Amino acid sequence: MLDQIALRSELAAYYDLAPSTKVADTNAHLYARMSRVVSPPDWAIFAPYVAAINTLKKQRNAVILAHNYMTPEIYHGIADVVGDSLQLAIEATRVEADVIVQCGVHFMAETSKILNPSKTVLIPDMEAGCSLAESITPAGIAEMRAKYPGAPVVTYVNTTAAVKAASDICCTSSNAAQIVRGLDSDTVIMTPDKYLAQNIAKQVPEKRIVWWDGACIVHEQYSAQDLKDFREWNPDTRIIAHPECPPDVVAEADFSGSTSGIIDYVTQQRPEKAMLVTECSMASNISDALPDVDFVGPCNMCPYMKKITLEKVLWALHTMEGKVEVDPVVANKARIAVQRMIDLSAKVSG
Repeated sequence: MLDQIALRSELAAYYDLAPSTKVADTNAHLYARMSRVVSPPDWAIFAPYVAAINTLKKQRNAVILAHNYMTPEIYHGIADVVGDSLQLAIEATRVEADVIVQCGVHFMAETSKILNPSKTVLIPDMEAGCSLAESITPAGIAEMRAKYPGAPVVTYVNTTAAVKAASDICCTSSNAAQIVRGLDSDTVIMTPDKYLAQNIAKQVPEKRIVWWDGACIVHEQYSAQDLKDFREWNPDTRIIAHPECPPDVVAEADFSGSTSGIIDYVTQQRPEKAMLVTECSMASNISDALPDVDFVGPCNMCPYMKKITLEKVLWALHTMEGKVEVDPVVANKARIAVQRMIDLSAKVSG
């Protein structure tokens, strides 16, 4: 665990990180992307960190990849590439920088390292894990294979490198239906998210889909009754759910899609009011780009994603600590599963 007091003392010796309206004004072009959800006083606090990080990443020849669940000051202030798990995986294969800073959770950093074995991959907090990833192990994959002999294993990217290595192909919430539909098998094993698997089973009824008993702590908290109650209170709101939610929640929603799919839907449809049934930062990060949409309703926060902060990103770049390593043998096997996903997704999309 990082020693926050020592961290701040070290950074203060090298960077002027005191709140500054001057630095905030100098970086007003970045603030314009998040002004609807970040107050001017908060931006005066964030701006010195943003400026320091953006300067240091050039010196380190680093690129910052940020998931859609990052906070606005990271998503809009310092990220070079933003997106869902599939987008970040694809972009990781195109990175030319020497250093990749992964603003997301640990399995995402592992995926970047798998796809870029010769590059330095940093994660600002090693404890930014994932309850879903921790719910499955290679032994669990072996258990499913024994139960359903010959069935291919489709593993969600929200898993460790070791689990990916034990699988046949990976998927994300945005391409899972395509991946499953494209496999030459009547029975398909999906791990570890049971709700994603159940929702995909409805989209691909011609396949028999069996699943591991795992779930995301953010999305499993929503219930269909929550949505029904909210709709009764506010009937004009468009309800949009992530497919990691339970099937009855997805059925109650007006639309269901991956994080990138949700962004595309809201951007194209422009509902007057929208409730995003997913992680809290999703609405915050697209709010300024869609000023005509009123984002309302409850949301659940991922405690792991929120471990990544500007201060920790600056520390990682300053010290080059937080290097993510993957055993080469495991990485080689995992790379096959990830690359199969990217290739099949591109083939089907094309």
